[in-house]
Amino acid sequence: MNDTDPTDDPRPCPPEEPDLNACCGNGCTPCVFDIWAEEKRAWEKAVQNWESRQRSRLKTVSDIGF
Repeated sequence: MNDTDPTDDPRPCPPEEPDLNACCGNGCTPCVFDIWAEEKRAWEKAVQNWESRQRSRLKTVSDIGF
C-alpha cells in the first residue's frame, strides 16, 4: 500500500441488506437479518479503521508537504 495514494485503500463497501422477503419467519438461528447485522457491525468497524488510516495518511502527507 502506498501511503500517499488513498486509492490504494478504498473505503469499505457496506453489506447488502437482505430483502424483507429473505426471512422465512420460522425463527431460524441465525436469521438472515442476524447475519446481516453482524456483517454491518464488522463493516462499521472497518470504516472506523479506514477513516483512522485516512486521517493518519493525510497528516503524514501534510507533514511531508505534498
